[in-house]
Amino acid sequence: MNKEEGRREIVFQMTMTVAKEMLEKGQITRQQYTEFNTKMKQKYKPIFGSLLFDLSLM
Repeated sequence: MNKEEGRREIVFQMTMTVAKEMLEKGQITRQQYTEFNTKMKQKYKPIFGSLLFDLSLM
């Protein structure tokens, strides 16, 4: 993983941690979370983070 990939990974994980907290608090729906997760995966292209925040794996 190069420096840019590492930066994208960290930003993705931080972003999705906040989104997951919002989901758990009922501030967003499961569908909104899933749609946001898809958009963030497309934007940041994470290597590991996509596995951590995929609701179908939880």
